[in-house]
Amino acid sequence: MSYSHLTQDDRIRLSALKRAGLKQCEIARQLKKDPATISRELERNGKDGNYHAGESKQLTKERRMAAKQGFKKIQNDPELEKYIVKKLKKYWSPEQISGRLKLKNNDKPVISHETIYQYIYNDKPALKKYLRCKKGKYRRRYGTKIRERQREALKKKRIDLRPPEIEQRKEIGHWEGDTIKGKDNSGSILTHVERKSGYLKADKLVRALAEIVAEMTERRFKRIPRDKKKTTTYDNGTEFSEHEYIEKQTKMDIYFAHPYHSWERGTNENTNGLLRQFFPKKSSFTNISQKDITRAVILINNRPRKRLGYLTPHEVFWGKIALQD
Repeated sequence: MSYSHLTQDDRIRLSALKRAGLKQCEIARQLKKDPATISRELERNGKDGNYHAGESKQLTKERRMAAKQGFKKIQNDPELEKYIVKKLKKYWSPEQISGRLKLKNNDKPVISHETIYQYIYNDKPALKKYLRCKKGKYRRRYGTKIRERQREALKKKRIDLRPPEIEQRKEIGHWEGDTIKGKDNSGSILTHVERKSGYLKADKLVRALAEIVAEMTERRFKRIPRDKKKTTTYDNGTEFSEHEYIEKQTKMDIYFAHPYHSWERGTNENTNGLLRQFFPKKSSFTNISQKDITRAVILINNRPRKRLGYLTPHEVFWGKIALQD
């Protein structure tokens, strides 16, 4: 699980849970944060074993202001800025520059190497070429990407934790989600299908990025009544990596099938097959519009299904049985 900043709402909940006597690991679980994030917050902003959300906000604000002042220290001192730029162009590292300044100042700190790095990356990016490490803002330690993927995987609720009654299709409100991709990255279609009724919603995506998928899903489910949106089950594509945002905005519990277990989302896979009748595999989605997709969805939702006793998905989902065709 990657580090994320706490919002003020998070801090208020953290304060309440701390007063209730919960342990850090349980607080982290309740807030859906990494335990290290909670530990870091309590260590930085707690006092004598106590924690107050208002004081934490103020302390955080003061630290950020202090950090900005350190950054401005270079900009507001022409001589210091001239010295730093000169030494950088001689391929001195920020740590060497900071250490040399400290030596000249009788062992009193002048400016930290972190502040010099911030100055380079935020104000003088042209100076990056003089640094030995130019690939990124900070070097990753060995294995960090692997550990990040592992932490992200741990955040996902697997389908095993899904209530068993969902499998029985006894109530409306449990969805499955996926994307259909066009040929040569020509776009994608985001699909959500309700398990009991087979009712389909589909949206055109120019690019299947996690942020776009999250925003599109939020907008789509705003139009669905609360009692008809309870859970969603996704596959493991990176386009659903913003699942925590989706869960928060839609108020639905999000679950994930196991990797390479497409049958665990059989309803979605079958419905995608119905949509492929209109948008075949290996076809380009470049010239497909949302209007084209909506037209296909309306046809699918108003077609009788044998498993529904020849009612349509639209009739079952909305509870409106047509009296005539």
